[in-house]
Formats: sequence, C-alpha cells, structure tokens
Amino acid sequence: MEPIETRSDSRRTLIAASPAQVFAAMSDPVRVARWWGPNGFTSTIHAFEFRPGGSWRLTMHGPDGKSYPNESRFVRIVTDQLFEIEHLNGHHFLLTVALAPAQGGTEVRWRQTFDTAAHYAQIADFVALANAQNLERLAAEVQRG
Repeated sequence: MEPIETRSDSRRTLIAASPAQVFAAMSDPVRVARWWGPNGFTSTIHAFEFRPGGSWRLTMHGPDGKSYPNESRFVRIVTDQLFEIEHLNGHHFLLTVALAPAQGGTEVRWRQTFDTAAHYAQIADFVALANAQNLERLAAEVQRG
C-alpha cells in the first residue's frame, strides 16, 4: 500500500471552543446539515446512526442545482476526541477528524485518505478547497452554538 501521506489531504485548524463544543457540532445531524460540505452546498440528512458501524446517508445540494447522494458509515467515534467515517459511494475514502485541547480552544486535525495516490491526485485541488471550506463552516457552526 502506498504511504498515507501520498494519498491524503491533511489539515489542522484551531477552533476557539472546547473539544466537547466542537464534537457537539459534529454529532448532531441538525447541526451537521448546516456545516457539512463546501461553500454553497446544503445537505439533507436521511440517516445519521452516530455509532460505530452506523449508517450516514445524505444528499448534498450544490450551488449548481445538482444533488449528490452520499453514503458513509461511522467507523470510530470517541466522544469529544475522534470522528471517523468511511465514504462508500463515488470517491471511496476514510475521513478522520481528531480533536485535541489546545491553548485558545481545540485543534482539529482533519485527514481524508483515498485508496491510491493516483485517485487522490486526480481530485486533490478540489478536495483541498472543499476541506478548507468544510473546516471554516464547522468553526462557524461551533460559534453559533
């Protein structure tokens, strides 16, 4: 298997809130629907079984008017520390979001890992922008409370 660094988009950000406050915005489907996805997207959540092995099905609605069905399953969840999903349809990937207390709030470590470096390379520019926007939207949702 290729090194994880060659097939992943990784980023970190600081959110001025506690890990529990950040986790609350990641574990509540009503709140997730407000922040999940790049700028201009909205989400309709159909299933959100927030437990390891649980299903997460949603439709992302793009600013272009198109709808994008998504299906994932929750892989690992550690309250106030970790959220990990496997995206099952379309682009297959594992998304790991780790939360750690830090001076001034919570450091959020976001890593989206694809099966191959070649697959990741094909969509890396889009993924980088989308993930940065996702983290900005998460921070705004956390501040909204």
